[in-house]
Amino acid sequence: MSHSTTRRTLLGTGLALGLAPAAQAQAYPTRPIRLVVPFPPGGGVDAVGRILSEPLGTLLGQPVVVENRAGAGGAIGVDQVAKSPPDGYSFSMVSPGNMTAGPLVRPTPYDPLSLGFVTMVVRSPLLLVCRNTLAAQNLAEFVALVKREPEAVRFASGGVGTGTHLAGELMNLRLGVRMVHIPYRGTGPALTDLIAGNVDIFFSDTSAWPMVQQGQLRLLAVSSAATWDTSPQTPSVGSVVPGFDISNWYGIIAPPGTPEPIRARIAAEVADIIKRPAIVETLQRIGFQPAAMPPAEFAAFVRAELDTWKAVVEAANIRSVD
Repeated sequence: MSHSTTRRTLLGTGLALGLAPAAQAQAYPTRPIRLVVPFPPGGGVDAVGRILSEPLGTLLGQPVVVENRAGAGGAIGVDQVAKSPPDGYSFSMVSPGNMTAGPLVRPTPYDPLSLGFVTMVVRSPLLLVCRNTLAAQNLAEFVALVKREPEAVRFASGGVGTGTHLAGELMNLRLGVRMVHIPYRGTGPALTDLIAGNVDIFFSDTSAWPMVQQGQLRLLAVSSAATWDTSPQTPSVGSVVPGFDISNWYGIIAPPGTPEPIRARIAAEVADIIKRPAIVETLQRIGFQPAAMPPAEFAAFVRAELDTWKAVVEAANIRSVD
């Protein structure tokens, strides 16, 4: 073989290799995609994952199969995806419990910042609810009460290190007070005791809303600076407590090293889905607002959340009791 023939052969081989990734990207996906929900069926993360799966599969041309892999506060399912091949066929739903607040209290087998960020999907405020017999009738009166008698106020949480716990500790930090923390094993027991009057306040997820509507609890404020569409007249905690702005949120991650074009495509498809009026209505009915973010923006958001909660965990000296 001549030198020129050899050179042409090598150039042809190089061009073919160079085109391979592009061809693969155009072909993706060629088989079903797994979307892990790292919590049991029936919760908010599960609901959002299932709302997305069918329309996402239609847009991608391949089924998106939801798999529930619960355990360790959502860490088991995320770790399983983190250790999967970075080929665009494994994704996981994530939340503060397994990405920001939780890992600061209970170390996870994965580094949240090393994961392949795809997109945030939804956000919702936490609802600052109180027992009906609490003397404070509104947020301003409650803050005045806390400043006057902080150790007389008992705030419930769904457990040590949960978002509901850290929200209460952030209020302590911002107001310079020390309310008494009463941890429960989940949101349900905390709400039950709040209705019974055994604790005073709780930063609940939106599952407390029906209890507010039924008159069993009083809604004092929402935790986010943005207005909550479900109850737009409700003030934000930050309107009285400077520097208080937190949300509950759910997003999607991929294994570390998953190609950016694949992550960007999934993010774009999800953004399209959650703009559809029927999907928006479904999400709002369960208390969520669409909140799509491209991969880089989602990664920056998680980094900022970790910084915020790290300061709270250190200031409150929170330690896992597991």
